[in-house]
Amino acid sequence: MALIFAPGAVLAQSSQPGWFVPGQAKGSAHAASKAHASGAPAKIPDLGPPIPAAPKPDPAAEKAAEAQANAPIPKLPDLMKESPPPTPVIGVIGVPDVLQASTAAQGVQKEIEKRRSELTDEVKKEQDLWRRVQAALASPNAHLSQDELRKRELALQQRIATSQLAFRNHEARIQAAAQVSLGQIERTLIAVIRQVANSRGMNLVLHRAQVALNQNGFDITDEVTKQLNQVMPSVQVPPDAAFAKVTAASLQDQQQGSQPPLGQ
Repeated sequence: MALIFAPGAVLAQSSQPGWFVPGQAKGSAHAASKAHASGAPAKIPDLGPPIPAAPKPDPAAEKAAEAQANAPIPKLPDLMKESPPPTPVIGVIGVPDVLQASTAAQGVQKEIEKRRSELTDEVKKEQDLWRRVQAALASPNAHLSQDELRKRELALQQRIATSQLAFRNHEARIQAAAQVSLGQIERTLIAVIRQVANSRGMNLVLHRAQVALNQNGFDITDEVTKQLNQVMPSVQVPPDAAFAKVTAASLQDQQQGSQPPLGQ
């Protein structure tokens, strides 16, 4: 039996929280203004070597490229005659509807939303700390020397960079946990689709969104949903500690090299 799935996300992933980056404190601006007023020479960055110009024309290379652009299709070898495919017995399914009605998928989404809400609270709390520190440094009552002010500003910048990286990696761990849980549901869903289709003698299942017209007798969405909820009423979402080595960069590399999940 053939299963045709279009690419697309199973459940929409919420975007990462925005990161607050405070502006330069007044102390730094005042210091820069003071340095300019004192006549201190500005250091001009070295621009480095010039950008390479376009290569010189190569008539031979141009001719070879033109020949390649107009190259004929290679001669195709003869193929042996094969047996024709079986007569299609088609079924139709709405995968998004199945996942929306899946009690396991609902449980995963609820847990992931809870973890993301907790992360958002952490981000807001940290951002509030950044704002308070920045306001204190910019206050005329800070009574800090220029050296001490620069040290405090640098410490704040380092704290912001470290925290932002930690938040991004935390979000990546949440997303990795969601992928494990949803992947378990998807694998079971494929098996259930095969089981239901085989029980009806179907050998080709199409997404309902791909079909312009069909009758109810072709649609196996409700039966698949019922069977999926029976065999998998819930799944566990792995804890954050299970993904201690996961980072935002590593998760992105993994997603780029992975196969797309079930689509619409």
